[in-house]
Amino acid sequence: MIEREEYQQYIKKNSPKSPMVRTLVAAFIVGGVICCIGEAIGDVLKVIFKAMTEKDVAIWESCIMIFLGSLLTALGLYDKIGHFAGAGSIVPITGFANSIVSPAMEFNREGVFFGVCAKMFVIAGPIIVFGTVASFLVGLIGWFTTL
Repeated sequence: MIEREEYQQYIKKNSPKSPMVRTLVAAFIVGGVICCIGEAIGDVLKVIFKAMTEKDVAIWESCIMIFLGSLLTALGLYDKIGHFAGAGSIVPITGFANSIVSPAMEFNREGVFFGVCAKMFVIAGPIIVFGTVASFLVGLIGWFTTL
């Protein structure tokens, strides 16, 4: 029987080395490019629709980015971007769209109700729950500290 420390040494020796610097740079660049595209969309909306308020621009910008993330997922391109960029493609709003559309597409063959509707939030559901709870707790702490 192998001892725990001996096993840890074996794992460390035989595990493939992670290209950490390449991964970090790719995540930074791709995440930055996605955010720059979002900002460019917002700037274009401001130029085209001069009467639009900042709030309206932000709403439309988010909708367009969600659409683009969903479209790229449906075309199979977002998975390639995610494979290259890692977390750089997950963090922006397009990553959220990808986490909704991917399970919906995967379980589409099971029907609309038991497939798409039931499985759509398999990945994004916990993120939504923890995000809501965390924002509530931060708001509560902020409220108590301003009393």
